[in-house]
Amino acid sequence: MLSQYKVEPAATANDREAVKRSLLNHLIHSVGKDPEYATSRDWFIAAAFAVRDRLIERWMQSMRSYYERDSRRIYYLSMEFLIGRTLTNSMISLGVYDVFKQAIADVGYDLEELQGWEVEPALGTGGLGRLAACLLDSMATLGLPGYGYGIRYEFGMFTQHIENGWQVEAPENWLRYGNPWEFPRPGVIYPVRFGGRILEYKDAEGVLRHHWADAEEVMAMAFDLPIPGYGGSTVNNLRLWSARSTREFNLKYFNAGNYIEAVRDKNESENLSKVLYPSDSTARGKELRFKQEYFFVSASIQDILARFRKGHRSFDELPDYVAIQLNDTHPALVIPELMRILVDDNHYEWDRAWSITSRTCAYTNHTLLPEALETWPVEMFERLLPRHLQIVYEINQRFLSDVYHRHPGDADLLRRASLVDEVGERRIRMSHLAIVGSHKVNGVARIHTDLMRKTIFADFDLLQPGKIVAKTNGVTPRRWLLNANPGLANLITGRIGEDWITELDELKKLEPLAEDAAFRQEFAAIKQNNKSRLAEVIGQRLGVPVDVNSMFDVMIKRIHEYKRQLLNVLYVIARYNRIRANPSLDITPRTVVIAGKAAPGYAMAKLIVKLINDVADVVNNDPMIGNKLKLVFVPNYNVATAEFIIPGANLSQQISTAGTEASGTGNMKLAMNGALTIGTWDGANVEICEEVGEENMFLFGLRAHEVAKRRAENYDAWAAYAQNAELRQVLDMVRDGYFCPDQNDRFHPIFDALTAGGDYYMLTADFAAYSAAQDRADALYLQQDEWNRKAILNVARIGKFSSDRTVLDYAREIWYAPRGE
Repeated sequence: MLSQYKVEPAATANDREAVKRSLLNHLIHSVGKDPEYATSRDWFIAAAFAVRDRLIERWMQSMRSYYERDSRRIYYLSMEFLIGRTLTNSMISLGVYDVFKQAIADVGYDLEELQGWEVEPALGTGGLGRLAACLLDSMATLGLPGYGYGIRYEFGMFTQHIENGWQVEAPENWLRYGNPWEFPRPGVIYPVRFGGRILEYKDAEGVLRHHWADAEEVMAMAFDLPIPGYGGSTVNNLRLWSARSTREFNLKYFNAGNYIEAVRDKNESENLSKVLYPSDSTARGKELRFKQEYFFVSASIQDILARFRKGHRSFDELPDYVAIQLNDTHPALVIPELMRILVDDNHYEWDRAWSITSRTCAYTNHTLLPEALETWPVEMFERLLPRHLQIVYEINQRFLSDVYHRHPGDADLLRRASLVDEVGERRIRMSHLAIVGSHKVNGVARIHTDLMRKTIFADFDLLQPGKIVAKTNGVTPRRWLLNANPGLANLITGRIGEDWITELDELKKLEPLAEDAAFRQEFAAIKQNNKSRLAEVIGQRLGVPVDVNSMFDVMIKRIHEYKRQLLNVLYVIARYNRIRANPSLDITPRTVVIAGKAAPGYAMAKLIVKLINDVADVVNNDPMIGNKLKLVFVPNYNVATAEFIIPGANLSQQISTAGTEASGTGNMKLAMNGALTIGTWDGANVEICEEVGEENMFLFGLRAHEVAKRRAENYDAWAAYAQNAELRQVLDMVRDGYFCPDQNDRFHPIFDALTAGGDYYMLTADFAAYSAAQDRADALYLQQDEWNRKAILNVARIGKFSSDRTVLDYAREIWYAPRGE
């Protein structure tokens, strides 16, 4: 058999000379450059190809083994995958980091310099995509047959620039220089249809059938990225779809000289994979986003079923060999698409098809905000996917019939549980579709799941008790500690061995070392080195000198009102006022680091970015303040940025309004790297507190039920403003243009939202408690030895929050672990 043929060992050997030969061979034969004239970027590409060589055979062996064992495969469908840079992560996974570093040095370059040339794949915006990437890493590390499916966006969300303090968006053309890690698969291409009409007919047995006719077609072509697990024994696959037109151009228009019209159809088709999350502020933007979701769902399902049919004849076996995880509602169209294929194309009767579909699919919810739950207009749905809408209606009719018979006379329950929102413009509720069509639904933290059951999905918990379960998020320690913080990783390994890399609970062995003065000193020295590195980057990028002995106070996440970057900057203003009022004040020096992107159409979030930068401009240039306080906004936040910020953080800000953050993963990454958390009783903060101890965090503020109670009682934000003199001074400065003398009323919308607007996210309600928690952090930071002891305990007790544990929980309770594994 061809599979018996092996790559010559010399081609992928891992001794220093073999790696050097591999680098030179790829530089000459793959990059086409003479070593005498090659640039560092050329050497990066050569290094990427050399590492890729060492992935490929293991990748093929992994794929082969799944067929041989007839494993139950796990398919993770997500609109986002923030996988980060691949070069050093793959080297570490394969165990070749040191030898490659030496070989690269032998040819006259530094590995870190080469890595700087790698452009991060712009396949996501934040936590959703980063979680997906962590889970893929863990599936491969654990040897589970996991596949990712998504879209190969030509442009990411955007590149964020700051001009005069404002966020300015530019296209994120991450593929400008190609991607050395991907494998185009022109032979793996599927048609995806839109529009058309539905023909009804009866077959020879008198059964009503449906045929989807006269639809427009777009082709989905596959690009594969290998995903190595730590140790390199398993390499899984991330398959991304790129849109291709069925027609290159219209020759008639071309010959007539109308070149734009000649390629119009091609361009419109290929727009489907152009941009991550096109703006949905226009009808065309909404339509494009909806089409994107079906595009990747249709191609993925066709591919999954094609692979399944290689070893199985009947789709009745599908739930035994296939698990499809829907990462949020974006892939929820899997449910009507799979039903369409079973019922229309394969003539399964409805109940049989429904059993197969619902036992195959599971859904992860990521939000408690009702306005963030995806819905689509019926009119658009019917125009673009007419047969799918019919199927959704049929699912809804059967579901509501069951609800009616179990709860007769409860019209409100029927209205709330319906897949169709009948209020105003009729819309399809995608979260309801995902819940009804899945055998399990999970939240991503325990408090999040409890709130799902009690609030937004209380009806479904009543109707199908036990269906909604908790699967607390985790992060991969390979990326976020071993790769991002090698100094700390080496210290840990030197004391407790390397088992922690794949068994994060092993970090508990560090607990006794928190009482070891020598270990605390080593730990502190590593943190100081990381802070020096971060300070150097801040100085180079932003031109702001910062004191490496100050507390590095970090808040890195998407800019949103519920995440409350605004509360952070209001406290910075209060701190600024304290120093100005008493220049001799003995106050803990702070460097406040904020990073994150605001959605282009989110005016308030962009105004908050502007306020942060305007405040920074005043604070950082006030000679009375000096090094006692600095505020920096690091633009264009991404995985690579997080990797240099997180290791240098002392304080981790996780201050969302209680009951709004599903989980958060930044809280886990920062604690894993020895930052102490200042946070609310929200998301995974609650479970982190249970593990590391409340005495080793700075928790504050209202609980979720207290937030709900205050809202129900029409919380009086004006009273909080009037009663707290420090808060009143801060908000007056924001309102009166203290930080924007060029336009005094610029920040009136912020003042109004926090006062007359009712302060929905409870910043004024939590301000005093937040300020008190910050005072506790100040006091502890002055006791450096005690601070370091608590930081070590955070690291030692963070083991629960490995994505390996998360994946094993999914495998046991949702995916039902692969056969024979």
